[in-house]
Amino acid sequence: MAACTRFLEWVFFLYFASHIPITVFIDLQALLPSNVYPQSLKDLLKWYAQTYKDPMIMNPPSWFKSFIFCEAILQLPFFPIAAYAFYKGNCRWIRTPAILYSTHVATSLIPILGHILFHKFPKDGMFPGPQTLRERVALMGIYIPYLVIPILILLTMLYSKAYNIQVRGGKGGSVDKKKGK
Repeated sequence: MAACTRFLEWVFFLYFASHIPITVFIDLQALLPSNVYPQSLKDLLKWYAQTYKDPMIMNPPSWFKSFIFCEAILQLPFFPIAAYAFYKGNCRWIRTPAILYSTHVATSLIPILGHILFHKFPKDGMFPGPQTLRERVALMGIYIPYLVIPILILLTMLYSKAYNIQVRGGKGGSVDKKKGK
């Protein structure tokens, strides 16, 4: 079981470490003035939007901007802390912040995925949205890891022995201080 937890910690480390440049260089382009970014990053975002038919990132609705704002203000400062904790492994102090992070992100992905699946995107314009089920599923494939990994983080924090304090005596018992955890 410890090997499985350690494997998940490495997955979580890679997730958080990779999320830092994605947020700074890609996602925040929806909020920050365009002159902040070099043309190569703006071109990368444009290529992504056209290839995966994701108009939300190029012309984000207000509700989507609010999620990116939360990503910038609440999540981005957490990413290096979480990356460190999961790289090191068995850092019980990350449990509560990881639970808060994972529930926030997982619940914010539900409206995003619902929008991708059910919204009638315009067919014309510079960045048309997905029209076919195949295009919608392809775009959802970009976003789904940001639902699945937070759910795995949440389940790990809730059920892994490595991240739970041992309690003796059932209800109202004391923390097992002998193990020093």
